[in-house]
Amino acid sequence: MAKLSYIAAIQQALAEELERDEDVLILGEDVGQLGGVFRVTEGLQAKFGAERVMDTPLAEGAIIGVALGAAAYGLKPIAEIQFADFIFPAINQLISEVARLRYRSFGAWSCPMVVRVPYGGGVHGGLYHSQCIEQFFCGVPGLKVVAPATPQDAYGLLKSAVRAKDPVLFLEHKKCYRLIVDEVVTQCEQLVPIGKAEVKRVGEDITIISYGLAMHEVVKAAELVAEEDISVHLLDLRTLAPLDRQAILDAVAKTGKVLIVHEDNVTGGLGGEIVAIIAEEGFMFLDAPPKRLGGPNLPAMPYSKPLEEGFMLRKEVIAEEIRRLVRA
Repeated sequence: MAKLSYIAAIQQALAEELERDEDVLILGEDVGQLGGVFRVTEGLQAKFGAERVMDTPLAEGAIIGVALGAAAYGLKPIAEIQFADFIFPAINQLISEVARLRYRSFGAWSCPMVVRVPYGGGVHGGLYHSQCIEQFFCGVPGLKVVAPATPQDAYGLLKSAVRAKDPVLFLEHKKCYRLIVDEVVTQCEQLVPIGKAEVKRVGEDITIISYGLAMHEVVKAAELVAEEDISVHLLDLRTLAPLDRQAILDAVAKTGKVLIVHEDNVTGGLGGEIVAIIAEEGFMFLDAPPKRLGGPNLPAMPYSKPLEEGFMLRKEVIAEEIRRLVRA
């Protein structure tokens, strides 16, 4: 056991996988000598060399294209997109090529690559450094999407992603990097499986389904309403594609009332897909209509600190929604 921050857990997982398998390599903007803008890859180039931890030009399409070629060749690239907001120049490579390589080759080729992406707001990043992008990729067959909320899950899911035979979009919430610190079991093969949600809190009155930074605000909200004898059952999705459908249905059946909480915009967000699963397969469990709580439908995160705080989900807002639904 080691007490690690979210960012340190990711860094340790990267170092261990580079040590374990010489086919693993890291590429991206400033990941080498600088160690990345968030210092996630700090020290890795000095230890493993510039051929395995390599800086690239400021060209996201090229980063993903090179990673795709390396994966097809038999290597295991970990590509970093510096900010989630910058991923869109690479969207054709990701959707049309990376996600479809196994399908288009009738299973002859696989694409064992990881795309690490810092996402989310709350760090005063403004319009171009704060986006949540999961809604654009969770509906792409052939592409797995994970969004760990804790250091342990970040560590275990990243190691699983590196060893997967198919591409994984690995979402890292920027505000979690140094904010979230916890005990982590390291140097072991007890990996966190992709595609498995986890119950983070057991309760009886209402189920909340969440992921990423929002999950931590839900925990705080659950502690607030616990003082009013409201018991919250919390499911952390961890993997956003494919969703753990059985875990979702089991969590809904536990309480009969469900609230989906995510930072991404409500309209078109992942919450809509979760509601559809519940409506189609778990309607008989419901005592009230499922509710969604997410970011406002604005084009981007405001730069102004008060407006940014108003955009981000807060425990008080979540707690009030919990009260409403419990009373329904």
